[in-house]
Amino acid sequence: MANEEQIGFHKGALTTLAKEREEFIKIIQVLEQLMQAHIKALSGLGVDLEKEAKKAKELMDKKAKKSIDEKIA
Repeated sequence: MANEEQIGFHKGALTTLAKEREEFIKIIQVLEQLMQAHIKALSGLGVDLEKEAKKAKELMDKKAKKSIDEKIA
């Protein structure tokens, strides 16, 4: 009987987790739609997002390099 109980427990857990995953996917889809709407709005306002992303990456790289240099010194 204990084996059957464990099987039932694990099956129930998988069912619950599968439903949670479905809901999580829905949340991600809504998030993606919102991000796309903001990207479209910014592009319509003349903001070059690729340029902005490149600047942000360069800034992060500089900070990371500075942090590494400080740790070495």
